[in-house]
Order: sequence, then structure tokens, then C-alpha cells
Amino acid sequence: MVKKLKIDGEFKKAYPVLEKIWEAGFEAYYVGGSVRDRLLGLEVNDVDIATSAHPYEIKDIFSRTVDVGIEHGTVLVLAEEREYEITTFRTESTYKDFRRPDSVTFVRSLKEDLKRRDFTMNAIAMDEAGLLQDPFDGLKDIENEIIRAVGNPHERFNEDALRMMRAVRFAAQLDFKIEEETMISIKENAHLLEKIAIERIQIEFEKLLTGTWRQKGLEAMLSTNLYQYCPGLAEEKKALEALIEDQKSFEDSESAWAMLVYQISKEDHLNIFKDRKFLVRWKLSNKKIQKIRKLFYGLKNRIRSGMIEPLEIFNLGIEDALKVEGLMNHLGEETKAEELKKIYQNLVIKDPDELAIRGQDLMEISARKAGPWLGDALTYALESVVCGRVINEKQNIIGFLVEHNKIPDKI
Repeated sequence: MVKKLKIDGEFKKAYPVLEKIWEAGFEAYYVGGSVRDRLLGLEVNDVDIATSAHPYEIKDIFSRTVDVGIEHGTVLVLAEEREYEITTFRTESTYKDFRRPDSVTFVRSLKEDLKRRDFTMNAIAMDEAGLLQDPFDGLKDIENEIIRAVGNPHERFNEDALRMMRAVRFAAQLDFKIEEETMISIKENAHLLEKIAIERIQIEFEKLLTGTWRQKGLEAMLSTNLYQYCPGLAEEKKALEALIEDQKSFEDSESAWAMLVYQISKEDHLNIFKDRKFLVRWKLSNKKIQKIRKLFYGLKNRIRSGMIEPLEIFNLGIEDALKVEGLMNHLGEETKAEELKKIYQNLVIKDPDELAIRGQDLMEISARKAGPWLGDALTYALESVVCGRVINEKQNIIGFLVEHNKIPDKI
């Protein structure tokens, strides 16, 4: 395994920051995920920096800083129109809430700082020259594709129980195997996940679902019983197993959630509207929930009809309609993306605003005020135009609605 890396990309951009800290008489290193991803040949979008300098010393070195988490040793440095979080080497006390240390102690030792990190692959540091510091053999574990807790896994997971979800998430993203003692400790401490905020669990679970090797992460969740402490999943082992059997990657997180909801619904654990309650429990945004449910019901309708319906394409929109076809592929069903595109191109209208009649028109010709009847009439007109039952022309639509008793016939 390489012991020295080339300083390029984001590391090169941050180089002047590290150099300035070294020139001031302190140590400074690139640390954590950025170093790991560089070793794996993955794209690095930002870097974290750790230093022997205390926060007030960093503030003396740099003229433009923000105290984003100074009590825990982190100072935001503004340099060259860029922002860098610089954190002082530290050790941590007990974790009463299984998430945050009760207190931190600033130290001057890089090894002491790396010792508190979650996994060996994340406990590697690189200096401004590209030389690696690897006191816990993270390089070897990366080479052997192993996720191993730093030191005692029981201690690491009691410090921050979310680390267990991070382990299974990394398995899904990197195609790595979780080391045996680390795996055993996850199983023994899985119940601690209940102490963690759902929003934090949701972020890790979503990354797992969209990971290229999702199956590996889900298998680890099942074998360690982590899934039993996730919102709404305790009784959904079969649904998760179905996602393991599916070897295809999801296009995005909304598609992944939609397929999970579908698999749960197959077990009759979700009836109408209960799918929303399940998603709400995961603390997803309303906008995201709306999108997931749109895909979920689009998939159910597609399976039910067995055909690509023009009205369904119109209601979904071309982007989501194609995503539904993608989900059909996950179910081992034939997809008809090209046929779908042709149907969409041939739609008379592609947006409700293109309907040739408005609610005001119907109220004027009927001399009636707005009410439920108006929405029903407009919906009927819209669906009829999309399905080709009536020409999208104002007088044609009015006559059609009269004929079908959607507005008064005394015109």
C-alpha cells in the first residue's frame, strides 16, 4: 500500500492552510474520509484538517475565522474564498447520551486524536507533503477491504451508537466486510441505536439503500438486528430480504424508499395512508414524502394495469414515469421505457395549464359558484382530453361536460 500520496485536487487547494499552521510551529494533517477516499481512488469534494494548535492559536494564525464549534475544538477558517473546518487534536470523556462526549480535552498528540475515531480506515492522517500517518493499520484494512473499529469496538459504539449504522452503510457503499469482533459488538449493542436521533439514522440508512452494494449493508443490518431499532422496520424482515435479493442499484433515494414501501405493502403491513405514517416516522421532509408516495402509487398502478396508461404518464410526468419503469426492472418485470417516451410525446397536453378551459369559464356558463362540482368537472375534462375522448378546444369540452352531466345543461 502506498505510504505517500500526491497532493492534488482539494488537498492542493487546502495546502496553503496546512503550510501556514506548520510555519507557526504546530502540526496539521488532512484526516478522515478525505484521506480514505483518496486511497480508494474516489472523488474527494472537501477535506477535514486536524491540528495540534488549540482553537485560540488557530484564531491567531488566521485573520478570518468563525467559531462553529470552538467548545469541541473546531474553528472555521476562511481562506481564498474557501472554508475549512480545522479541529484541534483531542481526547473525549464519557458519552452519557451515546452521541456526544460529556467533555473534550485538547492534546498535542496526533495518535491520541486518531484513537477516538470510529474505524481504522478513517483513522489515517496525511501531512502537507503527502506522507501518511497510520497508527492503527487502516491502510492494511483498506487493502483487505475490512471495516474494523479502532481499538475496542464496544467502547466506540458506546461513545456514539450511530457508528453501528455507519459500519453497515460503509459496507453498502464500499463493498467492504465488517470485521468479526466489530460485527459481534454491533449485535451486542444494537439496542443503543434507540438513543440516537432518527434524523441521524435516516441519513445513514438512506446512504445504505442507495449504495452500490446495498445487499451487503442490509445483510449486516439483519444479522446484527440493527433493523429492529429503526423506525417501522422491526416487523419488516421479509421486505428487507426482498431488497437483498434485488441486485440492482437504485437511481436515487426516492426510488429506494418507494421500493421499500412497496415491499412492506406486499406483506399487508401498509394500507392506504399508512405508507405516509411510515415515512413520517423517518423524519423525511414533506416534499420528499410526496415524491416517494407518487412513485409508490405509480408503481402499484403500473403493476395493476400491466400497461403504460397515457393518463398515468400525464399524472406522473415523464421523469417520474421513467423512474416507475425503472422500479419495474427491480421487480424483474419487463420495462417499456421507449414505449413510454413515445406515448408521452404523443400526449395532446403535457401540463394541466394547457387545458383549453378554466374554472371561471364553467362558473360563467353555469351561473354557479365554485364548489366540489367545479373540481370534479375540471378533473373529468382534463382526464378526457389526455385520454383522447374529447378535443382540447373550449366549446368541445363544454359540450362534452354537458353531455356527461358535469355542468348544468341549461346553457
